Amino acid sequence: MAAEDSTREPLLVETGKPWSRGATVRDPGEEHRASTPLELFFDLCFVVAVSQLTGRLEHAYATGHLFNGITGFLMMMFAVWWAWMNFTWFATAHDSDDVPYRLLTLLQMAGVLILAAGVPAAFDGSSYRVVVGGYVVMRIALISQWLRVAYHQPSVRQRALRFALGVGLVQIAWIVVAIPDSTTVFRVAFVPLMLCEILVPLWAERVGTNDLWNAEHISERYGLFALIILGESVLAATVAVKDATDGGITGSVVTVAAGGLVVAFACWWLYFDTLGGDGPDSPVRAFAWGYGHYVVFGALAAVGGGLATAAAAVAGHGDHAIPDRTASLAVTVPLALFLAAVAVIAIRPADPCGPERARNWGLAAAALIAGGLLLPPAGATALAGAIAATLVTVETVTAHRRFTRLGDQRET
Repeated sequence: MAAEDSTREPLLVETGKPWSRGATVRDPGEEHRASTPLELFFDLCFVVAVSQLTGRLEHAYATGHLFNGITGFLMMMFAVWWAWMNFTWFATAHDSDDVPYRLLTLLQMAGVLILAAGVPAAFDGSSYRVVVGGYVVMRIALISQWLRVAYHQPSVRQRALRFALGVGLVQIAWIVVAIPDSTTVFRVAFVPLMLCEILVPLWAERVGTNDLWNAEHISERYGLFALIILGESVLAATVAVKDATDGGITGSVVTVAAGGLVVAFACWWLYFDTLGGDGPDSPVRAFAWGYGHYVVFGALAAVGGGLATAAAAVAGHGDHAIPDRTASLAVTVPLALFLAAVAVIAIRPADPCGPERARNWGLAAAALIAGGLLLPPAGATALAGAIAATLVTVETVTAHRRFTRLGDQRET
């Protein structure tokens, strides 16, 4: 995210070996910077992990294990999101696309798959060793990447060494905590170690003065990951609706299906019209953007689990009767969190629409939570769809009026 001085090494450092060009410092002003096939392949590895999360959350709602389910979801969502984010911000500044870089990235992808395999056990609190093992594999690759940068790019050496040291020390702490494989020990240590993870980039970037991220690239990368999570949420809801209709189509099932579809479409619309083309443009905004998306991505994933829970509740399927309030809140609370997080991240000093959007979306979030408390699952899902569609309409009309007003000003 930052460099130590304004002098940068060449973008590609030739080493005399065609297969290895050395680590790079990418030009943050590079135009038309798009996601590479390797980055897209990397993202696909997270599909399994996100699918596991939404499925386990739905199961926790259905069995009444709300506290353990929500706690497990928040912990594992952080693990998934943080693994993805570490690679994304490194790649935006240092993607050399040579053979060592590709091999180390593929090694990280292997670690992601190990992490995904350990999500069910970690979600339930029975064992965290597989998840930590996946992180060990990913961190070996990531630390190697940072050490390559330190070796090939003297202008950012101190920053790279800080990242390598910080990531390594925190990973050692995770290994120590995971050795007893105790749910109590791991959960007590989770928040302090999570804060240490978050502080590593803040500490490492203190030695820099220049911004290394490519705003266009970061915006696209985050948008692609949002699409992956939206896809998994739609899939989870679709499977649940299919199961619900096996016993016959009812008005409640149709309402949940239609409302859920509108919610998914509206989430896509609101995210990409608000954040889709607007990457971070300052160090403060970069951290707010990067860290704030934990809530955005987690809420999107939880929306899918909530829609699946609502479908199961109205159909009366499963071994356990799902309380109406649980099923309703499972839909409305994640959507409310999504709206609040996107509205806050989108606020910019020069944006005249920011305060109005924050107020409107905040009121919508409050109405969603109230609806979840008062309405049955079908009614809460219908309300969620109606509120989301209304916000889409308001944002579209506002954007049109602003565009028309700017055009009129140019003509005069």
